[in-house]
Amino acid sequence: MPSRFALLFLAAPLFAQDALISRPDVKKALAFIETSQERTLASQVAIAEIAAPTFHESERAKYLASEFRRVGLTNVEIDKQGNVLGWRPGDSPDTFVLAAHLDISFAEGVNVKVRKEGARWHGPGLADDSRGLAALLNIAEAMNAAGIKTHQTVLFVANVGEEGLGDLNGVRYLFKESPMKDRLREFISIDGSDPTRIVNGGTGVKRYRVTLTGPGGHSYGNFGRPSPIHAAGRIIDQLADMQVPANPKTTFNVGRISGGTAVNAIAEECSFEVDLRSVDPGVLDRIEAKLFEAVRVGTELENKARAASGSVMKSDMKLVSNRPAGQTALTSPLVLAAQAAITATGQKPQLEFSSTDSNIPISLGVPAITMGGGGRSGNAHSLDEWFEPANAWKGPQTVLLTILEFDRMK
Repeated sequence: MPSRFALLFLAAPLFAQDALISRPDVKKALAFIETSQERTLASQVAIAEIAAPTFHESERAKYLASEFRRVGLTNVEIDKQGNVLGWRPGDSPDTFVLAAHLDISFAEGVNVKVRKEGARWHGPGLADDSRGLAALLNIAEAMNAAGIKTHQTVLFVANVGEEGLGDLNGVRYLFKESPMKDRLREFISIDGSDPTRIVNGGTGVKRYRVTLTGPGGHSYGNFGRPSPIHAAGRIIDQLADMQVPANPKTTFNVGRISGGTAVNAIAEECSFEVDLRSVDPGVLDRIEAKLFEAVRVGTELENKARAASGSVMKSDMKLVSNRPAGQTALTSPLVLAAQAAITATGQKPQLEFSSTDSNIPISLGVPAITMGGGGRSGNAHSLDEWFEPANAWKGPQTVLLTILEFDRMK
């Protein structure tokens, strides 16, 4: 059981929050966010209707750059990685990064037209992460409208490469290669909707593309030759039976498969992509080893079954995404500030693990969390993704209060 001193320490930001929300400039900013909800929703819809599949975010980036300028951010630019950057100077060059991702988890050509049905709005990427981008703009506009000043400089970022095989490349560049990387002290990503959610733990992710190649041939005339598609079936069957722990949460998925040229042809090639995840890096390594073994065994079984043909097939594996696991401590001032902010807006904080842009700064020892942009949503990464805007203003309010409460501690 925590000591009385520890309880007082954990609760300290809650008391400080009372003074914060009574400040005239903060009250003005919070009111601005609430009264601008309809405009923020319109902004969210406008963003969602600009298609931005991973690696194809440039049109949406141009729009966000113009919006960054509209809401009063300075030195707005699109960096060499494709991230949109806008600055709000503070008293110190030490920089707090506030980000939301540009890309959506859909292929090129997806219909991004948003439609309304009752209380819900529907559209691919409408919540993930058009809501985060709209909240980002709303916060910047509210801070400027209220004349809020901060000790730290705040860098607003609309980043590329969060989804799929983007491998967090936008935030990875920002913290590892960008000219300002040494100034970046803290990080919040606005991703999804739930305003009570604090992702302080980064789930580790490894993604592999498995490619199987063989001689191919006619399905009748060359029957008996090894088939990459049949081998893929043998491998995936082994993966489907793989046992993983519920705690620490560990998952696997074969998300995409392709290969072959015709129904009456033995495929010359087949490839599939595997997603492996775990909260525990050690468990992630173990299921990675099981994937390696499944590929080896499945390839050998197919070659053995077709040995009479004198032909063999080969397998190759490529790591296409590696998101490091980690955690921002529960006692971190950033986590405490987020809990205080959520409580101050009449909600109950929920601490979680997930795979988000925060994985990168966390892995580098930079305090980082991911928070929701407000409202309710569901069916993320599907064509039937939906968003309900009721009380959605609580999301930007909570993120703003988190930044300001943390800034008070500096």
